[in-house]
Amino acid sequence: MDKAIDINELLKTMTIEEKMGQLMQLIPLFYDSSKSGSITGPLSDLNMDEDMIWKSGSVIGVTNAKDMIDIQRIYLEKSNKKIPLLFMYDVIHGFRTIFPIPLGMACSWDLDSAEQLARITAIESSLSGVQVTFSPMADLVRDPRWGRVMESTGEDPYLNGLFAAAIVKGYQGNLDDPYNIIACIKHFAGYGAVEAGREYNTVDMSDHTLREYYLPSYKAALDAGCEMVMAAFNPIHGIPATGNRYLMRDILRKEWGFDGPIISDWASIEELIKHGVAANGKEAAILAIEAGVDIEMMTSNYINNLKQLIEEGIVAQVLLDEAVLRILKLKEKFGLFENPYKAADPEKADQTCVCEEFRQAAREISAKTIVLLKNDGILPFSKDKKVAIIGPHADNCGISGNWRALGRADETISLYAGICNKIGSNLVVMEKGCEIAGQNENDFVKAINVAKEADVILLALGEEQDKTGEAASRAFLTLPGVQEKLVDAILKLNKPTAVVLFNGRPLEIKSLEEKVPAILEAWFPGTEGGNAIAEILYGDVNPSARLTMSFPYTVGQIPVYYNSFNTGRPYSEGCADPVSKYLDIPNAPLYPFGYGLSYTNFEYREIEISKKTMNQEETLTASIVVKNVGAMGGIETVQLYIRDLVGSTIRPLMELKGFRQITLGIGEEQKVEFEITTQMLKFHDFKGNFKAEAGEFLVMIGCNSRQVDTVGFRLNL
Repeated sequence: MDKAIDINELLKTMTIEEKMGQLMQLIPLFYDSSKSGSITGPLSDLNMDEDMIWKSGSVIGVTNAKDMIDIQRIYLEKSNKKIPLLFMYDVIHGFRTIFPIPLGMACSWDLDSAEQLARITAIESSLSGVQVTFSPMADLVRDPRWGRVMESTGEDPYLNGLFAAAIVKGYQGNLDDPYNIIACIKHFAGYGAVEAGREYNTVDMSDHTLREYYLPSYKAALDAGCEMVMAAFNPIHGIPATGNRYLMRDILRKEWGFDGPIISDWASIEELIKHGVAANGKEAAILAIEAGVDIEMMTSNYINNLKQLIEEGIVAQVLLDEAVLRILKLKEKFGLFENPYKAADPEKADQTCVCEEFRQAAREISAKTIVLLKNDGILPFSKDKKVAIIGPHADNCGISGNWRALGRADETISLYAGICNKIGSNLVVMEKGCEIAGQNENDFVKAINVAKEADVILLALGEEQDKTGEAASRAFLTLPGVQEKLVDAILKLNKPTAVVLFNGRPLEIKSLEEKVPAILEAWFPGTEGGNAIAEILYGDVNPSARLTMSFPYTVGQIPVYYNSFNTGRPYSEGCADPVSKYLDIPNAPLYPFGYGLSYTNFEYREIEISKKTMNQEETLTASIVVKNVGAMGGIETVQLYIRDLVGSTIRPLMELKGFRQITLGIGEEQKVEFEITTQMLKFHDFKGNFKAEAGEFLVMIGCNSRQVDTVGFRLNL
């Protein structure tokens, strides 16, 4: 097609039906079935005729290059204006080579690895015909009951923003590479705060909380060049995001200057009716188009109503034109008018997906995400000891998570396979003992007998991969089924025993922490998971991951997170007065934000600061010396937190403001420096102004949010 096409002139030639079509997104069934003429059912469901299919703007759900090429070809043959389709898909943490879930990925604190993951994902996706991914998810999450916590990078807005930006960069670059794909940030906004951790539920928060904690990570993705935004399911300030002018027009478009397409989530324009803010499809269309939503995913409120609404003068023609122009501009920027098929290549996709290079990258990245939560000296295991792998995840290849795209179990390395690869199958015995969520204890005896043969025992426990993700909220966060009973039975053997957890959320594991000598959090690690875990278990890789979401002491604490506010009656150890605390559990989580162990030990000296006061235009340097005092080289994540002691609004007890990952050999030490600027001290006041205020601050540096050294300084304005 003509590379120098004039988008504005093209828009002028389009009929209102052709314009509405660009706002419509359909599944492949419509196009595939059209070739055989059997789409009466789907067409009837959406109350549209077949002609509208050849005016549509995008497709969701194509997963291979051949189908994509066939659909694009037949569409262009039948379409009057020959405007290419955009092909979109949920590619969250890998397309065919599956990497750790985003919550696990974040625990690496490694932005380069996040970008590499996204780059490999973009290559596999683009070769397979996918042009847009609904990723990254920048929702801040404080409630692990919510299943989609696995898609988040955690409870901190600063860190979430860094990861969102890195992932956008990996997917998109500047869109000038044939293997780049378009990123779509989601879910705008505040979806991670659904009440009770229940999917699709209400969100109710102040504007201050929204701006201070929930919006920054979306903004970071857009500042990195993210080309699309997906509206959230939830309401904000009583209005569902899909019809929320304040979110989409006032903040996203006017304040932030975003001019790319906004897409609804699946059927969420239709759901404005169920929310009770629209009486019918016509009112839903009005709310969504006036809010600024450009693409309607899998419902037909726009195509069935916009023409009449415009003719009646209820909806301004300019709103439709602006929406279409945004879509056309993105298609032009992406190069679709020049090459509608982009990098789609069935043969090359087969050669490239899950290639050895990508597997090696997945293995290395997965090892960086595995958090050592506890170790009473039994890890790493010796390679000459016989190991029994017991538990429902012992030889389970379903360890890639709910959003695994085209990841395949037969291409996934289980824990059993990974350990056999590491030490040889002659030193490995295995027995499940029970199902993940089953209640049958009949196979305990088999598991115990197998464990008796071994020198050391590895318990492979956790959740089902499809019981996390969308529509997978849980009220109880303990291990499902009879897994804890299996643990108790195995521990009676009094052999060195470690647990490996496979899960998509922080779990309630206080009882495990009390009785098991070692605990390794592997999350859902993806295609090379078994090999990566074996690298950690046997000490070929020293664990370096650190939590980006707190593990609760018990579910009754939730939400529990590190950057909370103080109260008028704060808890302190030994205080006899009435204070903000539980009578039966601690206030603190079991494992805090930033926490993770290593096979070596790092010693921190006292913080040094360059001066005790700083003015608005000045900077202050805080530094600390970290030394490896253990018996193995390792990576330490040095974390910088700041507290504003007095503000015009309540300030958090601490906020992450920076971190450095350093590699230290045995006995090696390094001075780590952080530059503190006035920009780092700004916050949103009660009027919404983003500013710093003069006063006293604390600088805290340490290995996690609970273990820090502290020094004070003053900001003068």
